[in-house]
Amino acid sequence: MDKPPRTFWQIWNLSFGFLGIQFGWGLQMANMSAIYEYLGARADQIPILWLAAPLTGLIVQPIIGQASDRTWGRLGRRRPYFLAGAILSSAALLLMPRSSTLWMAAGLLWVLDASINISMEPFRAFVADLLPEAQRTRGFAMQSLFIGLGAVIASALPYLLTNVFHIGRAHDGAIPFTVRLSFRVGAAAFAGAVLWTIVTTKEYPPDDLADFRKLKAERLGLMAGAGEILASIAEMPRTMRQLAWVQICTWLGLFCMWLYFPVAVARNIFGAADTTSSLYTAGVEWAGICFGIYSLVCFGFSFLLPALAKQLGRKGTHIFCLICGGLGLLAVALIHDKFLLLVPMTGVGIAWASTLAMPYSILAGSLPPARMGVYMGIFNFFIVIPEIVASLFFGWVMAHLLNNNRLAAVVAGGVFFLLAALLTNRVEDVHDVRASETPREARAIAKA
Repeated sequence: MDKPPRTFWQIWNLSFGFLGIQFGWGLQMANMSAIYEYLGARADQIPILWLAAPLTGLIVQPIIGQASDRTWGRLGRRRPYFLAGAILSSAALLLMPRSSTLWMAAGLLWVLDASINISMEPFRAFVADLLPEAQRTRGFAMQSLFIGLGAVIASALPYLLTNVFHIGRAHDGAIPFTVRLSFRVGAAAFAGAVLWTIVTTKEYPPDDLADFRKLKAERLGLMAGAGEILASIAEMPRTMRQLAWVQICTWLGLFCMWLYFPVAVARNIFGAADTTSSLYTAGVEWAGICFGIYSLVCFGFSFLLPALAKQLGRKGTHIFCLICGGLGLLAVALIHDKFLLLVPMTGVGIAWASTLAMPYSILAGSLPPARMGVYMGIFNFFIVIPEIVASLFFGWVMAHLLNNNRLAAVVAGGVFFLLAALLTNRVEDVHDVRASETPREARAIAKA
């Protein structure tokens, strides 16, 4: 069917749920490694403690994508999964900071990551379902905007609770009270934002509902679903195969940063050796501020992405942004003042904004509409696989090659970003936005 252009506020509403999703994700990224160290983990143990979450995502994402392609009911196609994921994620966020052992925290991270994926994966297909090709870059950029905004608040929240609202860091358990309170706020934000999108945005029914139901009946069952996923992998479009290597390198870089930046700041910049000291907690909180800065840059830069893509193309835009992020992470090794750490976070924020939008915008134009959900789920393999690789092998790298130097791990992330930029150059963009809009489409978007 021909999809009419949507107004700014309609795109805003259909993307708003990502504010809550990123609130939960941001709390996880900024605090989990520190939570593990609060519970007694060594630096070389941290990667393996993250392993359960990506293994779950590897299974959950394509199944949810394939299932949402075959769903139609009162809530539509994708929205039932938004709701289920929000409920489960909110529960996991409430329980996570009450962990009393390492394995309890790792198990809850498993549940949390799987639940976030149940909500997040269909959101990518949701944009492609509802927006015409010429508006997809704007739609994915709007998702980046909300991801940036949610992460700003989530990353900085423990610091704000301590230094602005003057709530003490009391360790009445293994984990500071401000961290536990932040996760409670995150649970409410996650559920509220997702519900906003569910209530304000309706989905298009299948073009031929009777044929859709017949096809759904033919493909019921575990084996049929698994067969469709395997067939989709075998028939992956060329553009998707090329983007896979870009994603793998990009997310290896991101995981190096997320796993080790907070604890590197606490130990290398603040000089804290004892995880029970107030200096260590202050360092982790400052790392949250740094994450908040790159998320704030992501929020602001997202407004510029559609215009930049018109000038440089989506590939050129992504290459530029990844280079900014790579140079930013490399620069962290040269910094010894906590305030100067905010400077390289600008480059990381630029790369993050593009990573959340450009690959998906390039990908969507190469996918068959009937398999949009399953392919978006499969595409997330290339986020999960590098996380699994990092979880399995980076502990060995830390212990045997980097001498447990957390700062060196962050620098390695910058190298992966630069490699991803190099690989982006070989990607084929089927619908280059510099030439894809007709004059009529351009006028419609301008009015929107």
